[in-house]
Amino acid sequence: MSDFGVEAEPGELGLDAGRLARMDGFFRRYVDDGRLPGWLVSVSRAGRVVHLSSYGHRDVASGRPVETDTLWRWYSMTKPVTSVAAMMLHEEGAFQLTDPVSRFIPSFADLRVFTGGSDLKAVTEPATVPVSLWHLLTHTSGLTYGFLRAHPVDAMLRARGFEWGQPPEYDLAASVDTWAKVPLLFQPGTEWNYSLATDVLGRVIEVVSGQSLDEFFRDRIFEPLGMAETGFHIPEGAGDRLATLYVPGQDGIAPARSMTTDLTRAPRYLSGGGGLLGPARDYHRFSQMLLGRGAYDGVRLLGSRTVDFMTCNHLPGGADLESFGRPLFSETPFEGTGFGLGFSVVENPVALRSLASRGEYGWGGAASTVFWVDPAEQLTVMFFTQLLPSSTYPIRAQLRSLVQQALVD
Repeated sequence: MSDFGVEAEPGELGLDAGRLARMDGFFRRYVDDGRLPGWLVSVSRAGRVVHLSSYGHRDVASGRPVETDTLWRWYSMTKPVTSVAAMMLHEEGAFQLTDPVSRFIPSFADLRVFTGGSDLKAVTEPATVPVSLWHLLTHTSGLTYGFLRAHPVDAMLRARGFEWGQPPEYDLAASVDTWAKVPLLFQPGTEWNYSLATDVLGRVIEVVSGQSLDEFFRDRIFEPLGMAETGFHIPEGAGDRLATLYVPGQDGIAPARSMTTDLTRAPRYLSGGGGLLGPARDYHRFSQMLLGRGAYDGVRLLGSRTVDFMTCNHLPGGADLESFGRPLFSETPFEGTGFGLGFSVVENPVALRSLASRGEYGWGGAASTVFWVDPAEQLTVMFFTQLLPSSTYPIRAQLRSLVQQALVD
């Protein structure tokens, strides 16, 4: 069983326990009326857990409940981990953020940009600037996702077998080389688009470090931070703790059988953009490292200035995603929200129409999970469930309101 638990009374740290209870009552209704299988939520302040609750089932058919040691697919909540890993190497002088990706992945040397036509007959032009490490970290590279279904380039990725996954025979290196043959959506640095960029970043980490991505994560992040059960596959003997993945069905929810892959052994393809799974306890430790500006429990992964740099808005001129992004799909709202190096960053809570704090940063995952760190309030929040896609319900906006209204100091 997990050692993850409440560490302080809410009132000791400026939160109202009765108001926090509203959150549990609200999200119980999601389970009771069949919209979610089950969930786990935690709220911490000043590094101490003040609220931890769960409800419903990790597997509805068997009746197995959500517990603190339930294993969750993190999907895109993997991206902040990969971004931290890259910046650890940056701190060691392995690359500059302005370095071209082609320095490490030669297939990225002569990229083309889509300018017209169709997925079957594209008109392209050469990229005017090389895709850099900064472009990957900020999702301004011009890369995309096959599942977005919003552009001919997305269709070109799907035709090559890249929609929600990849061809089974492809590893990360082969996948990245294939993407390099597909045109970019736009000239690098001119727009923001949610994309496979963090997977490419994972490949750069492999090339620079000389380790596979799972080895680098294990040796440099998971073992030092005590994230003992996080990885690209289920820990041995823990299979029945994995939460089942669901999609909306005709009558409530249904298992997402077509999306379910074998997680009992290490995959061929190591996705830095969406491949990790683990318990809430482990992500909590990761979030506390971020709140601690690179350090937690006697371990420092990043310098404090590096975390500050990663979690400020890097979009040109302080723009938000609504004005600089392609408002199609991502794991964050676009209004009033900027983007840093691997995180969305709240720039203007009023424009966001939210009780968020300026400077709050975080990200979500495709199965409706989310986390954020609020440095102004010394707050970290996590919500785990397993419902695809994350756009099904406004869980994240509701959660933010329910957490912020409980702050009373």
